[in-house]
Amino acid sequence: MEANKEMRAAYAETLVRLGATNKDIVVVEADLMRATGTGPFAKAYPDRAFNVGVAEANMVGVAAGLSAEGRIPFAATFGCFASRRVFDQFFISANYARLNVKLVGTDPGVTAAFNGGTHMPFEDLGLMRMIPKLVIIEPSDPVSLAALVEKAVSYHGCVYIRLQRKAAPVLYKEGEAFEFGKAKVLRTGDDAVLVALGALMVGEALKAAGLLAAEGKKVTVIDALSLKPLDVKLVLEWAKKTGKIVTCENHQKHGALGSAVAEALAESGIACKFARVGVDDEFGEVGTQDWLADHFKLTAPYIAAAVKSL
Repeated sequence: MEANKEMRAAYAETLVRLGATNKDIVVVEADLMRATGTGPFAKAYPDRAFNVGVAEANMVGVAAGLSAEGRIPFAATFGCFASRRVFDQFFISANYARLNVKLVGTDPGVTAAFNGGTHMPFEDLGLMRMIPKLVIIEPSDPVSLAALVEKAVSYHGCVYIRLQRKAAPVLYKEGEAFEFGKAKVLRTGDDAVLVALGALMVGEALKAAGLLAAEGKKVTVIDALSLKPLDVKLVLEWAKKTGKIVTCENHQKHGALGSAVAEALAESGIACKFARVGVDDEFGEVGTQDWLADHFKLTAPYIAAAVKSL
């Protein structure tokens, strides 16, 4: 791992860079431009940045209208609002209408920290996963974020981008290729496989692999990157090799990564022991990110314990 970089900075820098040659890229914000970090885009292209105020469903409606006119809108707000609050608007006005809206949900799960339980989305991916044809990604570092945002621009269709806006370690080299539905193997081992989603959980999975290595257990770590489509082929390949798989997500255990992998395993017929690390049917709370991650048992020691339990 190299130096940390703010994910929201990487997001904004990418949009500014792409916006220089693609005049159709626009940003739509619900009065959270400072939180999302898109101020530089608004400064560079003031006629392509829209603040609709604290009206998230309206934000999605405006984004849908812009898309219908040929623009490529990136509409961003806190993940709790981007999922629970605007679900029907996004479902009907954007997805059902076969438009091209990129919806960005920031501060997922425990990264919401002091915003507390009301603003702590542990269920956004479960909701979004039910929308037909929707692409769902959660980049794990600034490099994967920039590359997948660029992919979202060139892809015609709706995308949900789950974005940790705080700093994250750089895991990949500049120029690394990324695709929707393609995961990355970060570390290999034959004793078990960890499938993790998002910057927080990929980092914790790598730490867990280090803890297990100290005990003589070598595990594979897969960075899922994309929940829908999930890289089922790669996941099943390693499940078959190791016979043990643990999913790691900053989300409810049900409805998202753990469920997707469990479904793939059940349908494959592969004999494999399986466990999930995630939030166990609880609401969010107020606290530091580190405290919350430990409280909800999302950290490396819990991941290592899950592997050993198999």
